[in-house]
Parts: sequence; C-alpha cells; structure tokens
Amino acid sequence: MSHDDATLSNGSAGTARRSLLRNVALAGAAAAASTLVPAGAAAASAKGHHHGSAPQPANADLDTSHATPEVAKLFVRYFQDKSRADVDATMSYFSRSKITYVDATLGWPWYNWNELKALFAQYMPTWPATAKSYPTRILGDSKSAVVIFTDTPELFGHEIRPLGFVNFEHGKIVRWIDYWDGRDFTMADIVAQRTPADKFPHDFKEPTVGEQAAPAMRRTAEALQTAFAAKNAEAAARVFAYDAVFEDRTLHATVVGRQHIQAYLGRALNLLPYGPGSVVRHVVGSAVGGGYEWVNRRNPATHGGTALELDASGRITRLTTAWDGSLVDKKILTELLARSIEE
Repeated sequence: MSHDDATLSNGSAGTARRSLLRNVALAGAAAAASTLVPAGAAAASAKGHHHGSAPQPANADLDTSHATPEVAKLFVRYFQDKSRADVDATMSYFSRSKITYVDATLGWPWYNWNELKALFAQYMPTWPATAKSYPTRILGDSKSAVVIFTDTPELFGHEIRPLGFVNFEHGKIVRWIDYWDGRDFTMADIVAQRTPADKFPHDFKEPTVGEQAAPAMRRTAEALQTAFAAKNAEAAARVFAYDAVFEDRTLHATVVGRQHIQAYLGRALNLLPYGPGSVVRHVVGSAVGGGYEWVNRRNPATHGGTALELDASGRITRLTTAWDGSLVDKKILTELLARSIEE
C-alpha cells in the first residue's frame, strides 16, 4: 500500500523565499519550488534536526468514517513520516515509474520521482521540530481518495489546509493534486509565488490514471456538477441529504440543511466558480467518500476541488470545497458572503 503526501510543493513566505529561489540550483520544477523554505527555518534548523524524534501528528480529531481501513492507515503513516521529515520514508509511498504531483494553487508540477525526492531532501532538514502536517478527514479507498489536511505555519510560512486528490496504482501514489485558497498565504506572498498565468499548468494528467472512482461517487458528482453548471439550485439540493453540511473553505462559509443549501445556491451559483461554465475534471473515491476536481474557464478561479461524503443512498451528507480566492476580486468574495445571509 502507499501513503499520501500533499502540499510539499507549496511555497513559504516573503523575501527570504524569493532570495532562495534565485540561489537554488535544483533543475526544472524542483528549482521553481525552491521557495519552499519558510522564513526563519534555517535558524530553527541550526538548533538541531528532528529526524525520527518529532511527536506524531496531532490527529486526535481525524475523521475516517468515510474511508476504508487500508487507506486511512496509509495516510496516517504518510503524514507521520512527513512530519518526521523522513525523506526516504516519504518517497517510498510514491511510484518511481509514474507520478504527477501538482500544487494547483501555486501552479507547481512535478512529473519525476527523482526531482520530487530532491525537493524533499533539500528542505525537510530545515523544518523545526514544531512543524506538523496531519490529516483531519480521509475519504475513499486504496484506489483513489481525498485527504483533507493541515500544514502548520512552520512548514511553509503560513498555515494552509488543502484538499488533496489522490490516485493509487499497485499500492503507490501515482497522482496527487492539492487545492487550497491562495489568500491563506496573504495576497502579497501568493502573487510572488504563483506561476504566471501564461505559464500556469492546466494539464493535471488525469488521463494517465483514468476514472477509478466508484460508480455511486461518479453519479453523484456528475449530477451535482451538472446542476451547479445549469444554476439549478433545486436540482442540486435534491442530491443532498436532509441534514447535509455545505462548507466552502475559501469563503469561510458553512450552510447546514438541504433547504438552506438550496436557498444559498439559488442566490450564489451565478457567481461561484463551480457554477456556470464549470465541468467535472476527475472523480476519486469509494461509494461513500471521495470527491471531484472541476474546471471553469469562464471564471477567474479556473479550477478547484470538492470533497463529498455520501450516505447509503448516494446523497451528500457533507460537501467541502476549496479554490483559489486570490484570483477573485475582493468585491465578488464579499458579495458571495453576503448571499449566504438568509433573506
């Protein structure tokens, strides 16, 4: 079995990172990712490394209710090794022959096992002992899954909470895509770190793994996204369970209950990036837990990910979505938040 990793392509903060970018000699994508080291990390590392000695990730609140035992165990072990800054253990979970690893917010891709290892080998030793990366929710099975996790500020300069969409083959990770809100980095830092629009990668290589999600997850994802794209709040609401929870992490907005979800979508879908113009990119997960990636070339936020928890009938009990709010004007974000208020 394989273990998952998530945001190691994420950037850190400020001038120190930009200076490192100019000085690092890694080739290709690994060079572009050299901004990983958070400000102050070098000073912290001078006080002593923590290989093998760091406490286990703080995952007492980890929810694995919509994951198989195998994939839950896999992710927990992976994040333990990541938090211990164990390069060899971390890389053992990735396929050597086939890999796609993309930070979909920064636009940093890796398609080579050796380059990804070089990245980890250069920067993991700089993490202080207080650095943690840990999962909070795992959805899916050993074919494909979504992992929702937290990287503490010591890793990349800012706390980030990505949704990772992962595919496995022969017990190894072959594709991992992270979605998170760029505003978590602050606007100044995300603009400095993000790949320019004319060079931003839009091919996340989903055809290389095919659609492995369970039929029930694919049906629910397609039905929901079709309703979203058509601005049909009533049809979308029918896909939700009566007491469902709708969480948009970018907007920091949570709506509870099918009736309230329908009302919110009726007011907001025309502005949401997963509304008109959006289509499903790739679906992952089991019959009860997983999600889908989506694309919308008509919206400034061109892509994102949506995690889904389903009941036995295939209805959504919880939806969690993330996209890059730094690409959207603050006035639009404010308007979307206003539309979450009941009228």
